[in-house]
Amino acid sequence: MNYQDTLNWMFSQLPMYQKQGSSAFKKDLSNTILLAKHLGSPEKGFKSIHVAGTNGKGSTSHMLASVLQEAGYKVGLYTSPHLKDFRERIKINGKEISKANVVQFIHANKAFFENNQLSFFEMTVGMAFDYFSKEAVDIAVIEVGMGGRLDSTNIVTPEVSVITNIGLDHMQFLGDTLEAIAFEKAGIIKPNIPVVIGETQSATAPIFMELAKQNNSEIYFADQEVSESYKTDLMGSYQSKNIKTVVQAIKELGKRGYSVSEEQLINGLGQVVDHTGLKGRWQVISQSPKVVCDTGHNREGLIHVMDQLSNEDYKTLHIVFGVVNDKDLDSIADLLPKTAKYYFCKPDIPRGLEGDKLQTDFGAYGLYGSAYRSVYEAYKSAIEMADLDDFIFVGGSTFVVAEII
Repeated sequence: MNYQDTLNWMFSQLPMYQKQGSSAFKKDLSNTILLAKHLGSPEKGFKSIHVAGTNGKGSTSHMLASVLQEAGYKVGLYTSPHLKDFRERIKINGKEISKANVVQFIHANKAFFENNQLSFFEMTVGMAFDYFSKEAVDIAVIEVGMGGRLDSTNIVTPEVSVITNIGLDHMQFLGDTLEAIAFEKAGIIKPNIPVVIGETQSATAPIFMELAKQNNSEIYFADQEVSESYKTDLMGSYQSKNIKTVVQAIKELGKRGYSVSEEQLINGLGQVVDHTGLKGRWQVISQSPKVVCDTGHNREGLIHVMDQLSNEDYKTLHIVFGVVNDKDLDSIADLLPKTAKYYFCKPDIPRGLEGDKLQTDFGAYGLYGSAYRSVYEAYKSAIEMADLDDFIFVGGSTFVVAEII
């Protein structure tokens, strides 16, 4: 199989949460452990930082990788989902895994995947860990896919565990309270490994503190520990919280022998996009009219995005918006401005909610606009309708953003 054939097989034959939903969710790590054994335990072949959280874990992971690259380390970076190309998920020093490596890994292990019915995510984690081990990275930043305790990445023993924050997302899998979700995220806390919590939240802090105590793990709340102010090239005022999380994590790495100077920290935070290729975080697509996209999609993420939007100057606000069909619209509708013109659309995945259905549902909340069959049609219409001093925001789902950048 060539690269495209390989991707087609991966996406069509194996369950993947982002496209399918609950049928791709596994209740334990037995398959991942089986796969790791089959591959020769690659997770033991490299040092790591493990990053969980409801929002900000992608930005935090990329910032950490950028800072460590700036400090001269060979840095692996595993994140999900991808926006344009599968290979975005697996990088070393900002360079994506080669197409040949993807094809070779699948070819070599395809029979094992089929015989054991591994999920898309399990298979991809195995690919990343195998690649990082064989390429002998100095350290890898590993972003949790969903939750933590039962996530396929949770076979690493990291140098430091990081949990950015807790919000109400993926509740059908992780629980319907902040406390329940925090327990799942806290599943990445390992015995005697320090843990950095990005944001102190009254509902979740006791859970983190108790599990850290049980594991004899030192725990640090970054928003209480870090008073210094740093800047990043990632746009969005919400990045200030992620920066503190990164700074505290780097301090903990310093205690474990990693050398990062103040200058390297500043330069690394300031060149995240150049070093890692991160896209979709308050990304400015064009000017006149100004077009911005952001992958924030749950309540906590959209609170920050809408706060950022309120600081913009414009005559008329146009919002191109799409969601997946299991999105709890009650949890986000009140955050969206009623004065905007909406362009409702369906992201091009099986789980995408039809634009006309979203139009009807959001109409009940006083959010009005037109429905389109595709993101492209909605975006094209917004561009045509907007004046030069208007503002166009594109979001609601990672998959919507992926179609326009």
